[in-house]
Parts: sequence; structure tokens; C-alpha cells
Amino acid sequence: MSERQYCVYIMTNAHHTVLYTGVTNHLQRWVLEHQAGESAFTRKYNLTKLVYFECGDDVEAAILREKQIKAGSRRKKLDLIHGMNPEWKDLYEEYFSS
Repeated sequence: MSERQYCVYIMTNAHHTVLYTGVTNHLQRWVLEHQAGESAFTRKYNLTKLVYFECGDDVEAAILREKQIKAGSRRKKLDLIHGMNPEWKDLYEEYFSS
């Protein structure tokens, strides 16, 4: 098994009007960068809330999964989020805050 974890994630804003899907090898750092507004897209839409993620040790599988999610409809993304996080909690708070 690889030391690296590759995570596909979905972030949103306070009103859940925009969904952003991405992939990273360091989820905690990347969410902090989004929250700090280091990405123009996430800054423009105030995407600070991590609402979905899945991780594995295969970078190619993670990239394919990201493409699959991005190509899907908004309804499919909402279904993913509701399956893991029906209350739309900020998962960053739950998994990474001390």
C-alpha cells in the first residue's frame, strides 16, 4: 500500500449553490488553501465548506473518479453528498479540527 492518500472532494459555499469537485494528495492542506482563498474560483464563490470526500491509494483511480463526478449531473453530486453527509456538515471541522 502506498504512503500517499489521494482524495476526491466536493466543497460548497454557505448556501450550497455552487459545488466544486477536486482531487488532492493532502486533503487537509488543500481545504485550508481553499478556505484562505488561494484559488480564484473558490475565492470568487466563497467555497469554504468540505461536504464530501473519498480517499484511496491509487492516484490514477482518484483522477478518474474526479472526472466521473465532474461529468455527472448536479443531482448525482447531491446524491453523493446526501449519502455521506445528509446534514451538509463541514467535514473539515469533523475530521481535522482539534
